[in-house]
Amino acid sequence: MARKSDVPSPYYGEPSKFDPTFRGPISNRSCTDVFCCVIFIIVILGYIALGTVAWLHGDPRKVIYPTDSYGQFCGQKGTPNAKKSILFYFNILKCANPAVLINLQCPTTQMCVSKCPDRFATYTDMQLQYQITAAPWEYYRLFCKPGFNNPTKPVAQVLRDEDCPSMIVPSRPFLQRCFPDFITLNGTLTVAKRTHFKDALDKARSVTELRDAANGITGLVDAKEVGMKIVEDYAASWNWILIGLVIALVVSLIFILLLRFTAGLLLWFTIIAVILVIAYGIWHCYLEFSLLRQQPGADVTIVDIGFQTDVTVYLHLSQTWLIFLIALCTIEASILIILIFLRRRVWIAIALLREGSNVTHRFLASSGDAIYKVMAAEPNCMYANKTCDPETFNKTNVSKTCPGAQCTFAFYGGETPYHRYLFILQLSNLLIFLWLVNFIIALGQCTLAGAFASYYWARRKPQDIPTCPLFSSFSRAIRYHTGSLAFGALILALVQMARVILEYLDSKLKGASNVAARFLLCCLKCCFWCLERFIKFMNRNAYIMIAIYGKCFCTSARDAFCLLMRNVVRVAVLDRVTDFLLFLGKVLIAGSVGVIAFFFFTHKIPIVQEDVPTLHYYWVPLLTVIFGSYLIAHGFFSVYAMCVDTLFLCFCEDLERNDGSPEKPFLMSAELHSILRKTEHH
Repeated sequence: MARKSDVPSPYYGEPSKFDPTFRGPISNRSCTDVFCCVIFIIVILGYIALGTVAWLHGDPRKVIYPTDSYGQFCGQKGTPNAKKSILFYFNILKCANPAVLINLQCPTTQMCVSKCPDRFATYTDMQLQYQITAAPWEYYRLFCKPGFNNPTKPVAQVLRDEDCPSMIVPSRPFLQRCFPDFITLNGTLTVAKRTHFKDALDKARSVTELRDAANGITGLVDAKEVGMKIVEDYAASWNWILIGLVIALVVSLIFILLLRFTAGLLLWFTIIAVILVIAYGIWHCYLEFSLLRQQPGADVTIVDIGFQTDVTVYLHLSQTWLIFLIALCTIEASILIILIFLRRRVWIAIALLREGSNVTHRFLASSGDAIYKVMAAEPNCMYANKTCDPETFNKTNVSKTCPGAQCTFAFYGGETPYHRYLFILQLSNLLIFLWLVNFIIALGQCTLAGAFASYYWARRKPQDIPTCPLFSSFSRAIRYHTGSLAFGALILALVQMARVILEYLDSKLKGASNVAARFLLCCLKCCFWCLERFIKFMNRNAYIMIAIYGKCFCTSARDAFCLLMRNVVRVAVLDRVTDFLLFLGKVLIAGSVGVIAFFFFTHKIPIVQEDVPTLHYYWVPLLTVIFGSYLIAHGFFSVYAMCVDTLFLCFCEDLERNDGSPEKPFLMSAELHSILRKTEHH
């Protein structure tokens, strides 16, 4: 039988040999992946140049303010529209849906106004009333083109030239645009309590036409109302949310400190506590389900009641508690199965976490110019959708060829090379952004890995540990391995870019009838998601090998992969079990703080009952506290996760380098070695 020291090495293609001088991360290094480092630096400089060009060509006002048909900003200070911050559409019936409106692609004249119409009126009715009094005209002209003051102009010519809207309907501002003021009365959609009205040509119109023209507008209005209430809830409870997050921060810190001294006890306590909490949830859900099942009206399904902003409505349905019950039972069963069949691996994982505790303890959308296009009243106009100049438009023969045609603002762009390739530049901007983010993450992982590895491979602890292991590891990573880290980050960024493109295509194909295309796209999304997860896993381990041995990215990735494959059982079980234990710790911290927040915001803590703010939705601050607590705990535990991954690779390498003899002693802790030996015997 071959000894462990004779196992083929992934580093030089020959058997691993005991190196008595090996002290962990190699200090005598050379720069790796220099070509990728140079490319990375050039890209960063190009990114700075691109940002400069975008700054020179861009104008944030184009994003902040709506733009009328003349390319002027609504509500911008120092302009004639300073007090006109809302965009008004002359004929909203020409707009297909809210997305068209928001993207300013509605084929009708758009004008900045100070307020939205609050009544039904038509241009024809205004002319009839103008013969008696000028008041109707004074109000109607607020929504006509600036400077137009001819209320006796024939209706046909007014509509042709779009001097004034053919009709106005009661509206209210939403996203700085006037939308019909839809109200549902007794299940019937109305506008100002009316279901029908007439346009300027005395044609009968229904409110459903407005609804169809602004498809989904009622949902947007409801979303706005809910959004306003959520903002009010945040304004009333922000200080208590902050206190909850501070508590989560303190609890996470205490948890980390306790892991240093009582890692095993604390982790087993975490496991048992999570099991008991879920068991209590199962009992509570079963109790609520049993009680509601006997009440009349509680058997209504969630689909029947649809979306409700008041979440307490769902809590009165037996189906809701049945779903909770099934979900909690599934989670509880999964945890118990993992603990029963992988109990010995849990012991090793706890030992790794305890070892990690010792280590931790010791150490361009707004760019472009205004583009105007011909908006024709007739569908067969040869100049329709052609670019035009509003200053010289009246001197051309377009108006004669296409009566009623206008030169209106379309979008921001240009004809220069910069504007022609603006879309490509925006994609490049996204790719570089993803590259930089992944590089920063890679730098942090490599830095932590180098520091943790210096602890593991120290034969005499703490004498052989560097004085400033974290700073030393960071310096090595920046000085020698910028190219390797950039290489790995680029591979991941390309995959993430592909996922972004697939998500974009999926959003465009929603509602399409081509089932095969949707199925293919779904398969591609799934494949790229799996690929991203795999690359993240490989990059993480490659960075660890880079931090230890100082080799290039490809070699380090190959070495890490070979080492992991020779320990595939431990990788599939042990490494995942440690992630599982850390996840339980995050859930325990977030859940504990969440339970306290729940009792507080539902007025169930008598001591502070009078201090609880009055809220529209108590779940707004509750979910914020729970989610924020989980992120805080994740921030603390992510360092532990990197430590565990580093120690795991060192642990596997230690087994291949050494055999535990006096000449080749293991560098792992005695406890970890003892648990491993017992596990292998089983």
